[in-house]
Amino acid sequence: MKSKETRAKIFGTDGVRGRAGEVITPSSVIRLGTSAGIHFRTHSLSNKILVGKDTRRSGYMIENALVASLVSVGYDVIQIGPMPTPAVAFLTEDMRCDAGIMISASHNPFDDNGIKFFNHSGYKLDQQEEESIESYYHNEGILTHDLKKGYEIGSSKRIDDVVGRYIVHIKNSFPKHLTLKGMRIVCDCANGAAYRVAPTVLKELGADVIVINNKPNGFNINEQCGAMHPDILANEVKTYRADVGFALDGDADRIVVVDNEGNIVDGDKLIGALAVYQKQIGDLKNDAIVATLMSNLALEEFLKSHHIKLHRCNVGDKYVWEEMQKYDLNFGGESSGHIIFSDYAKTGDGLVSALQVLSLLLTSNKSSKDALNPFELYPSQMFNLNVAHKKPLEKITGLKEMLNTISQSGNRHLVRYSGTENKLRILVEGKDAQSVDSQVKMLVDFFQKHLNNDA
Repeated sequence: MKSKETRAKIFGTDGVRGRAGEVITPSSVIRLGTSAGIHFRTHSLSNKILVGKDTRRSGYMIENALVASLVSVGYDVIQIGPMPTPAVAFLTEDMRCDAGIMISASHNPFDDNGIKFFNHSGYKLDQQEEESIESYYHNEGILTHDLKKGYEIGSSKRIDDVVGRYIVHIKNSFPKHLTLKGMRIVCDCANGAAYRVAPTVLKELGADVIVINNKPNGFNINEQCGAMHPDILANEVKTYRADVGFALDGDADRIVVVDNEGNIVDGDKLIGALAVYQKQIGDLKNDAIVATLMSNLALEEFLKSHHIKLHRCNVGDKYVWEEMQKYDLNFGGESSGHIIFSDYAKTGDGLVSALQVLSLLLTSNKSSKDALNPFELYPSQMFNLNVAHKKPLEKITGLKEMLNTISQSGNRHLVRYSGTENKLRILVEGKDAQSVDSQVKMLVDFFQKHLNNDA
């Protein structure tokens, strides 16, 4: 067995992801599925694992390899076909499974794919659980020893009617005294996992729904559509004179909103509007929310004016959720569109977020343009600096003093290395654009000298 220090890391920030057929291959999936099955069996209650997927062609390859590996270690597998990631999280707990697995690369192009794991309660795995799976992945002896024989080999079955459970669950997140009757909504399904669920939910609640990009063919997921290309939705909203538009990504855990005039709503403005609305209706727990380090300073000050505290965390909806748990909160999100309403969902859920936006619009009696534009963003600049080597920031002489000077000027800064590239990300934002610009240049010059010109 390899030592912990030399083991290759399998998990990224959101499960395992890579190019299908190159990084994500049948053999690697069988090894990963076997490892995960061994891990989950150490505290098994039902001996069932749920498996869902998005609409990528490579999902067939990965699903078959995954099911074979789980069955080989004794698990009974329930396959539910194309379903949103948050649906897999919900159904894992609802159907009393030991774990849930989603085959998806989220917003990535069709030729990527990935695997996300959920525990028996429907929550993403913590670092300790991921490390446990990785330890089995690198241990040939355990992988061989734990294969079952005879009567102990598991089974699999496909269930196609669980979509109804999720639809009922989603509809229950929408206030029963409200109706979408009279509202015209454009919904971009990104040719992804929510192509059936999203239109059904909105129509059953009474909306006039114009559906686009709901014909997946295995290759067109996220292709010039959905949350990654909301300009397509914006044009359709204007064409149909809709009240609002929603764009989901490939696995429907992310949402981008377009207002009635075809403007793409900034993610921080959306979070701010929803947070204040949640407080107004008495649903915001402990008068605080979570957002990431990337959220604009104007959001923080807007929330403060409404007596709502903002807790910041690292980028990634997993970290948003961890911070929400830490402070006992029920709302948080990323400006990219991952928004978590923990009263209704175990992870970011684009459909739950859409229904909360619609609830806000109906309650406020305002147009989406007015209701979802509650403040102006402060000038912000980000610069990605290529660096020769990643010297620890705390060891760079003079950096602490420079950052203190920026803070004292009233501006916010963020300096961090990329996790995957030799780049330093520099962010400065504040009320004065000229001040922001000069401080970014100052930091770039400083780091050029200390990171690229050292002997």
